[in-house]
Amino acid sequence: MAASSASATSAVVAAAQGVLVESTALLRGAREVLIRHGGEVYRLRHTRNDKLILTK
Repeated sequence: MAASSASATSAVVAAAQGVLVESTALLRGAREVLIRHGGEVYRLRHTRNDKLILTK
């Protein structure tokens, strides 16, 4: 029972922390990528100042 409880606690902590995705994995060498979310298209841009900008 303790292992099951520890596993459940671990899953809750992971969910609370979110998922880490490297920007390089999203951009794959490009300066911008289009992301479809909820029927809308968003643009994620990597700027010259090494910032990320997400616009609708």
